[in-house]
This record gives sequence, structure tokens and C-alpha cells, in this order.
Amino acid sequence: MSRGAGGSERPEERQRFPPPGKSLPISALRQNGLLQALVWGAGQPAGPESSEELRRAQEEWEAVEAIQSGLGGTSVTATPPISFNEALQYFQTADLSECRKKVRATVHRQGLAALVRFLFGPPRLQPQLQGERELALAMAQCGLDDNERVHMRILQTIYKKLTRSRLGCPRYGAHWEELGFQGADPGTDLRGTGMLALMQMLFFVMDAQTLPLAQEIFTLSQHETQNFPFCIMSVNITRIVLQALREERLSRECNRRQQVIAVLNDLYVAAFLQLYRVWKRQHKTITDSGFLLKELELSAKKKPKQLLKSLEAYVNRSPAADGFQPPSPPSADSSWASEEINFMGICELQVELEGESRLI
Repeated sequence: MSRGAGGSERPEERQRFPPPGKSLPISALRQNGLLQALVWGAGQPAGPESSEELRRAQEEWEAVEAIQSGLGGTSVTATPPISFNEALQYFQTADLSECRKKVRATVHRQGLAALVRFLFGPPRLQPQLQGERELALAMAQCGLDDNERVHMRILQTIYKKLTRSRLGCPRYGAHWEELGFQGADPGTDLRGTGMLALMQMLFFVMDAQTLPLAQEIFTLSQHETQNFPFCIMSVNITRIVLQALREERLSRECNRRQQVIAVLNDLYVAAFLQLYRVWKRQHKTITDSGFLLKELELSAKKKPKQLLKSLEAYVNRSPAADGFQPPSPPSADSSWASEEINFMGICELQVELEGESRLI
């Protein structure tokens, strides 16, 4: 290694070349120009043939990077993306008996409460839709399993779509925190919502009509002052939608459409859209998240149809899409108006059910 007149290593050489026995990562090679020098040749202009060579070389380097970034730090083949329908078909045919055992049965009201619900409450879900409802609740009790290839494909697809990367990532690592999970393992953030939370994220990023919205929200979550953990917020919204299903607040819409999971997904996206609009237009920050989630919960339970219409208007890009009504500020006698509200982790958003057991 060359040294300066005084025998000391020159700073620029220390930066460009690694110490003996160590190799630069591929990303560093790209940054300091060594990769370009290897591809183009020193001082050679880029002609048509060179452009093709560069393209092939770039693909080869990216393939090596994909292997280096394998799940759990081991070398693996590239993980192909998975569509929502393919993932759903997997859960429809998988053995979820253990997950179904964890779903607590609905506690039916009795006496006056039962009469009030019969007269003024929402309609019951039609019998032919009960199986789909049970599947959704079972998925919410299904944890992320490293040994299930479909689970890993779902996780990798979400990462690639949100980051707009063609490369996969390790199963564990700080990159998941950048995506908005609380730690290096996304599986620890899914208690109570399970794979349903990841399935709803997958739907969000794999639907061509909603992917741009998902990426816009993710970009906002990285804002210097308005940042928030995207995936944790997503899990909270799944929890709200799940509670609305358990309380039969969505039965009328499910009966009308003869679907359950599709209604859940649309309400999830609609709720995220409402949160995004308020967050962006009113310059909200992480300190506002607790109140906004409470308001979102009320909207999802009391006015799900209004939320769904707002999403439909957004997708169709009609003028009504801009007529969104943000949550009203808390009144002076609000039960939480005088309390300090902090951001809620995924297991801290407690929702009280009237006459029904809570989904754990």
C-alpha cells in the first residue's frame, strides 16, 4: 500500500481500499466508483456494447447482493413476490385448527341487552358468511412462522413494495425498524392481529389501485417532523377493523356484498386513507396518534359505510375524494380531553367490547 512522504497512509486511499484481509461491501464498491471502474475500464467512454455489458454486470452484482441478504443471514435463492389471492388460498387450505382454538367465542347478550340489540343493533352476519369470518379471526391468531415459506414471501413482498427495491432482506435486522416495526423481528409486533395484519399490508401494496397510496403514506411516515412507524400504525388499524368485525358492525356491508375478507381489506385501506389525510393536512405528529386512533375506531364502528365511500371516491378520483371530513377535536367534557395521550403500541390499544369477550 502506498504511503505519503511521511510514511503515513493517505486519507483518500484509506477510504477507497479496505485494510488487509477485509473486503468492501458491494454497496461501498458502488459508492466509491470501483464497481464502475471495473465495468467500464479506466477512462473508457460508454458505447452501445458497453451499455449492454454494464446492464449484465449490474444484474450479476444485484444477484450476489440478493444472496448476501438472505433470510436470517444465510444464502438462499431469490424469494418471489406473492399476490394477495395466492396467499389467501394458502390460508384457506392450511391447517389452522390450533389458531381456531385460540379464537374466543362471542358472548351473546341476554335479557334487556339482547332485546335492545335485536331492535336497534346491527344485523347478524348471514350463515353462509360465517366460515369466512372464522377464517379472518383464525388468521389473526396465526403467528409469523419462519418455517412457512408463504409467510416469508408475504414479509419479503411487503418490504420490496414499500421500499421499491428489487432485492430481498434478512429475516431479522434494523431494516424492519426503518419500515415501522418496533424491533428487528416483525413477528413480535403481531400479537392479537397475527398474519391478518400482514395480509392486510400485503393487500395494500399488491393492489394496483392502492399501491400508490401505500407508498405515499410510507413516504409521509419518513418525514422529518411528521414521521410515525408505518407498520405499527398499520397493525393498529387492523386491530380496529378486527374489533368492528367481532362487534358485528360490518355485518350489513358483508351481507350486502356477500364477502367478509374483502370488506375488511377495504375498510382497512379506507381507515388508513382517513388517517393519512388528517395527518398530512393538519400537520399531525406522533404525539397526536393516540387521539387519532380513537377517532378512527369510532368512525370504523359507527360509520363504516362513510369510510368505504371515501375510499371509493379516492380510487375513482372523483371530486368527492377531496370532501373528506377529518375527525372533530375533542369536546371539553370528553373523557380523554384532559389526559395526555401517547402513541400506542400494538398491544396497548385497548378496545372495550359491550357484552362480548375481548380478542386476545
